[in-house]
Amino acid sequence: MKILAYIYLALLIYIVTPQMQTFLIQNCILQLILFILSACIPAYITGRMSYVDLAWPWGLVLIGVQTLFLTGYWLRRILIGGAFLFAGLRMGFGGLMFFLKGKLKVEFPRYDYQRLRWKEAGIPESSFAMEMQFEILVQFAANASTLIIPSLLQGFYTEEKISAIEIFGWILWLCSFLFESIADSQKLGSRSGREKVMIEGLWKTSRHPNYFGEWMVWNSLIITSIPSFLSFANFDDKSINSIMFIVLIGGGLISISATMYWCLVYYTGAIPAEYYSVLKRKEYKQYQETTPMFFPDFTRLFK
Repeated sequence: MKILAYIYLALLIYIVTPQMQTFLIQNCILQLILFILSACIPAYITGRMSYVDLAWPWGLVLIGVQTLFLTGYWLRRILIGGAFLFAGLRMGFGGLMFFLKGKLKVEFPRYDYQRLRWKEAGIPESSFAMEMQFEILVQFAANASTLIIPSLLQGFYTEEKISAIEIFGWILWLCSFLFESIADSQKLGSRSGREKVMIEGLWKTSRHPNYFGEWMVWNSLIITSIPSFLSFANFDDKSINSIMFIVLIGGGLISISATMYWCLVYYTGAIPAEYYSVLKRKEYKQYQETTPMFFPDFTRLFK
């Protein structure tokens, strides 16, 4: 299934306009160089996949910088380009600090968990190095294909008016970012430390409120992209290229939500984290039984 990311990228480049095509190809080349230098080579040398946490957010920074120089309405370019820059720099500097402090000398638990998955799938340990490279490059393909779509659409949209849908989307983006940031700060500021379960503030409503906030940030970018998508999609044109554009761009835009949910819950997020939390903290099992995993129950704030 993961090979579909590369097929989608190739089709995406094929069906867009020449201007968009140039943007996608340039981004693809830059992303590939970034991932090879900051993740693939270090992973090959060290046998650790954690370096992808450096490559992925700085890939978002690349998208943000490129978007600022596209041909769409300047305010829209600043908004969507700034959103990618903000998200990428926030996580990218965090990853860089981890690297400088030597925390990448030990594999992150979520990538240790991936090895458990490979073992369960019957993949021999001798193939883990190859699997690791493939997993890293799948994240490259995500940056170069589906995740770039909001910038692709909004960066070329020339309408000099920010619509009500876009305004709603950007307000939701701000609220989602604040929600995620508050959850992160509550976790970092908790006195419970690593040995106890964090059950205060937003962590009473969900076991992973920060992941929920991150998911909503991406959902917000989908909403802000709707007017741009509708402006480029020609529903009256029944040609194969037009139909492919609508299906691939529209489907790709919607798939961002599903992809990020899968990643934040199953792939590198909640489930891998909880596997180790249960082993390290005896109270975590009760926390699992009483608190929703992902979607917050805000009534719990008042209990």
